[in-house]
Amino acid sequence: MKWLSEIRFTGSATLHGGALVANYPWDGTSDGSQSHRNMSLSTEFPGGITNGAFWYPIYGAMQDWNYIHAGCFELTLEVSDDKWPMIDEIPTLWEHNKMSLLNLAASVLKTGVHGRIFASDSGTPLPGFITIKGINYTVNAGRAFGDYHRLLVPGERYEVMATMPGYKSKATTISLGETAMTVDFILDPETTTERYLWRTSGCNCGGSSSSSKFGLEMFWTLHFEVYVVIIILLFWFLIRRRLKSNLSNDKQHAARSSLLPA
Repeated sequence: MKWLSEIRFTGSATLHGGALVANYPWDGTSDGSQSHRNMSLSTEFPGGITNGAFWYPIYGAMQDWNYIHAGCFELTLEVSDDKWPMIDEIPTLWEHNKMSLLNLAASVLKTGVHGRIFASDSGTPLPGFITIKGINYTVNAGRAFGDYHRLLVPGERYEVMATMPGYKSKATTISLGETAMTVDFILDPETTTERYLWRTSGCNCGGSSSSSKFGLEMFWTLHFEVYVVIIILLFWFLIRRRLKSNLSNDKQHAARSSLLPA
């Protein structure tokens, strides 16, 4: 989990024993089991593929956590009917699964939409976010290069949106064919007011230190002109009060002087 939080992975797989099937989380997938020597011949699982919850429900599985929290699509590959294969069977298992694993790694770049997110003012990469309209799922761009990789079903139209705190969001509509598509985004910085409205609409209002820090920043930036006017009015009021006090003292002094005997 720490590794996934530090590096933005797009796809992964875990190898298990005890069955011969490719287990995917939730949605359907193309029949990649045909590249496996035995998996596609399975009589228990048509096509050698099954949905995890359909096979047997389990909560807290690693592939679900990867997808939800790390933006990584993971498959659980059951590569042997033997739960505990002997060590001398490992080379055979590798030969049976080698091409499947290589195809899995290659498929990440052969489909979906890929690209990078940049700042228009500095040209630096941005670790922003990519969302697809109608799909409640967010992909995080890499911290170092601002690169993103979003797996999508080919043959459909998608509205792709790039967002980043402090920058104006941008969206574009693509028609995805059978091959991958590259879409880069260049985001413009927001004004102070726009940044405040964006942060307010998406803020964490639980009283965290980051929220307090932002509140202090907003206090000194958004309404700076208002505070300057208030300070000027306060000084004007104090000066006027001081002048009235001095004038009153002068009148009292003059009155006392006129009452003194000559």
